[in-house]
Amino acid sequence: MARGLDHIVHAVRDLDAAAELYRGMGFTVGARNRHSWGTHNHIVQIAGSFFIELLTLAEPEKLGTDGFSKMFGAYNGDFLKRQEGFSLLILESKDAAGDEQGFRSAKIAASDVMCFDREGKRPDGSVVKVAFSLAFADDKHAPDTHFATCQQHYPENFWNPAFQKHDNGVQGVAGVVLVADTPNEHREFVLRFSGAADAQAIGDGFTVKTPRGDIDVMTPASFRDTFKAASPDVRKGARLAALRLLANSARVIGPEKAMGAVIIFEKPGR
Repeated sequence: MARGLDHIVHAVRDLDAAAELYRGMGFTVGARNRHSWGTHNHIVQIAGSFFIELLTLAEPEKLGTDGFSKMFGAYNGDFLKRQEGFSLLILESKDAAGDEQGFRSAKIAASDVMCFDREGKRPDGSVVKVAFSLAFADDKHAPDTHFATCQQHYPENFWNPAFQKHDNGVQGVAGVVLVADTPNEHREFVLRFSGAADAQAIGDGFTVKTPRGDIDVMTPASFRDTFKAASPDVRKGARLAALRLLANSARVIGPEKAMGAVIIFEKPGR
């Protein structure tokens, strides 16, 4: 069964500035959260069970030898030494342990299942528990992009309609865009990671449709032509370049303004 888009990580050096950037784009931005391995984040919830995670490694001294320190904290810290932008694509999971087994069978597993929980706050200030299990997958042709599935254990404590109302009119996620010199090198990985049955050709690349949004893979030239925005550097391999969001009006925020990411607002029915 295909896995829908769950969330995307936007790695930034200045988390406060990133929160202001997203507020300036018309998003409702959640409170600052802290992880035990040193990363801090803000959450931007999108209607339809998708979210953007604004993230920085704020306390590198807290990095340990556990899986989250390695796969999440240290990875994003290293990523930020080279650039800002989208660093991690996460798909939804109903069974993270089963995903790990499937990834191992497909020879793309990057970790055992990893679990963590933290406290969250409702708009009225009351404290609730949220918990997640993640299984990471590895595309050997994309060292600057990590991939995982995420199973939420208390989704009723995480999702809140009040946080999903945005002044910019965003009403859902349309998809994400990866850029690669040779898109077809990534076709098998994307299919196995997403659980989708097939991919459709689009120009010089392909798209995989999931229950929640598309995963597009295209060349830098096609990306520039399609979105009129600069492509990330793909000399080391594929990069997670853009997030497509459904909104009332169309516009593109390029990487020079969006801290290395490309944010695409598009009307429904592309």
